[in-house]
Amino acid sequence: MVVADRWHDGGPYERYIGRWSRPVADRFLEALDAERGIRWVDVGCGTGALTAAVVERYAPSSIVGVDPSEGFLAAARDRPGIVGRPEVRFVEGDAQDVPLPDGAADAVVSGLVLNFVPDAAAAVAEFSRVAAPGGLVAAYVWDYSGGMRMLRHFWDAAAAVDPAAVALDEGRRFPICDPQPLRDLWSAAPGMDGDSVRVDAVDVETVFSDFDDLWSPFLGGQGPAPSYLASATDAARTAVRDRMRTTVEPATRPDGSIALNARAWTIVGRRS
Repeated sequence: MVVADRWHDGGPYERYIGRWSRPVADRFLEALDAERGIRWVDVGCGTGALTAAVVERYAPSSIVGVDPSEGFLAAARDRPGIVGRPEVRFVEGDAQDVPLPDGAADAVVSGLVLNFVPDAAAAVAEFSRVAAPGGLVAAYVWDYSGGMRMLRHFWDAAAAVDPAAVALDEGRRFPICDPQPLRDLWSAAPGMDGDSVRVDAVDVETVFSDFDDLWSPFLGGQGPAPSYLASATDAARTAVRDRMRTTVEPATRPDGSIALNARAWTIVGRRS
């Protein structure tokens, strides 16, 4: 079964995963040993959650957001905290061929992107190339195999309804999103200081006001799970919804809200 991931419209993505990107970005940045006033690059910046968090926390002298989706870049340019900031600019580009010169940044970061890049090793090599000597090279990805609970509930429900959906499960598709593969990627990147590499877990709570607040963003068509639903029949969508409603029932509070954990893996190193 082949279903192409869709990444065109920043609005539906924000309602789906984007709203949880900022809390993870904040936790990620808390752990970075970065200085204020340095040069940053945010590769795969999407709708600008990490870019905005860098601006707020570290007051960079400059930050360049790079992303292949003009729709997402448009959303990033309009994000509060970024509009009107002369030190912030966005360019269309690919993580495997970042359109910036060698040593252009003191910190190169990437949030929730690496697993979607066809050649992750080429991307990390580009992160290292763009970093200045001694510069930070860091990223984070969701723990799709277990810790990102909203997605785990979804794919388990989808597989129960449609066995073909197993092949699309992000936990299955993205084995890179685990500590050892991430550590190996960073350690093998040209110019990276292998002794500086560390991997850590970041956990945030995702709270949905009710089941509809959890389910309806899956209908927005942006990202793997929503792309799958967009290709499914009405009957299949209804069956997945009903199955998922049952599986999240233990996490439902008396007021109807639903609290689920979301875990990301962070990987940090420095250019030699």
